[in-house]
Amino acid sequence: MSNRKKEEVFQLIKSLEKGEKRNFKLFVKRNSGNQELKIIRLFDRLDKMEVYNEDLLLKQEKSLKKAQLSNLKAHLYKQILSSLRVMQDGKDIENELHRQLEYAKILYGKGLINLSLRVLTKIKEVAKSYHQLSFLLQILIFEKKIELLHITRSSPDRAILLSREIEENCEKILKIEELSNLSLLMYDRYIKNGFSRNEEEYQEIRSFFQESLPPDAHLIRSFFGRLYLYQSFVWYAYIQQDFLMYYRYARKWVDLFKEDPKMIEIESNFYLKGIHNLLQALFYNGHTQKFEYWLDKLFVLSMEPGHDFSPNNDIQAFIYLHLSRINQHFLKGTFIEGLESVPAIEAFLEEYSIQIDPHRKLLFHYKIASLYFGAADFSKCIEYLNKIINWNWSLRDDLQCYARLLHLISHYELGHFDILDSLAKSAYRYMAKMKNLNIVEKEIFEFIRNSFKYYPEEFPIAFQNLLDKLKQHEGNPQAKRAFNYLDFISWLESKLQDRPVQEVIQEKYHKRMESL
Repeated sequence: MSNRKKEEVFQLIKSLEKGEKRNFKLFVKRNSGNQELKIIRLFDRLDKMEVYNEDLLLKQEKSLKKAQLSNLKAHLYKQILSSLRVMQDGKDIENELHRQLEYAKILYGKGLINLSLRVLTKIKEVAKSYHQLSFLLQILIFEKKIELLHITRSSPDRAILLSREIEENCEKILKIEELSNLSLLMYDRYIKNGFSRNEEEYQEIRSFFQESLPPDAHLIRSFFGRLYLYQSFVWYAYIQQDFLMYYRYARKWVDLFKEDPKMIEIESNFYLKGIHNLLQALFYNGHTQKFEYWLDKLFVLSMEPGHDFSPNNDIQAFIYLHLSRINQHFLKGTFIEGLESVPAIEAFLEEYSIQIDPHRKLLFHYKIASLYFGAADFSKCIEYLNKIINWNWSLRDDLQCYARLLHLISHYELGHFDILDSLAKSAYRYMAKMKNLNIVEKEIFEFIRNSFKYYPEEFPIAFQNLLDKLKQHEGNPQAKRAFNYLDFISWLESKLQDRPVQEVIQEKYHKRMESL
């Protein structure tokens, strides 16, 4: 068995909750034999390990032989999944529909054709109610098989109606697949590269999206068709930094679930993601009151006992909640207060390191680094930025670039003038290679590279000149991205006023709230 396979069972065990571990042992012991008792011992040893170590495993458990370990682990893996499947029965609409379809097939196999058709009629309505079109197609195909092989006398036009229903269902599925593919491709583009970097990319993405969007997309009325349509527009608007469009379609995404509330439980992962995007949109548009309203909604949803979220959804809810809370500190300028949540976030990232994707880890590192920057703890800021800069994955080029820029500014704040020129050249080369430089970044690089030449009395003039230049570009779509990653304007104002940057942002926040 390959190293990857060896680690799979270990990762699965580490993802289990206490109740799931207890259920696994009960599940195995029901039919306990020598093989089953061995996999329980193997399970216990793996459960106690912090890091998978096969040599240590064999040393600690003498009853396990190296030659049989591979097969035992494969058997253990299957048994854990089987125990989890039993636990999940009845909790998931797809599992319930699948079980009922199996009952219908059993009845058919016994020759009880009419009873089988009654079960199919019932679950067909359930599948329609929960928009389970792929499963509905399975039911319809089984009905078709029965009609082809038997005289059921269920309806004089049954064959015609059934054929039409299958055809219409297939058309709906194809349209949904088109939109889900587009949504996936747009999301993949964002994960790899982030925001559009220049006019060329802006036009390329615009053309791709318009050509890929089905011409009748806005006429689609199915739940999942509309969901993937709104998702596609959300990713497109976000990449293009059209934050008004981003808000509009994120809101449509969330409102779709309000129209059909039972789908919140069935597709809670999509609902949580929708609220996350809505909060992002409100953050970028500076709608503070609406942001706080939806942040409270997300908190209640994630903590409400009535919602039986899966462990995966609990993890995602924590991620969305804490990313939004950090954004709230950015809006208010409460950076020091925001740092209080860092230990809990770090503990969470460590505990669920297997389940959390690399993109989220990078994003948290950048957000935490930004908190430390706002709190004027530049050494800690650099520490977190190094986690991004030293990352081995080819992921989020934009985040890599801005980590380097913030890294450079942090060293400037610490007065490390002896290495500034070298750092600036390195960061400039990286961003130029990524085609990531815009006018704002060029101005900042130019300022920092020249800063060690200034006399103390020249700094106020230099800061003011840079501030004036950057303010000219605040409304420039091509420069917008730079201001989304770091509030350069407030940073420069803090330098000119000789005040902490968080005080400057707090003052702006209070003025904004007073004007509402």
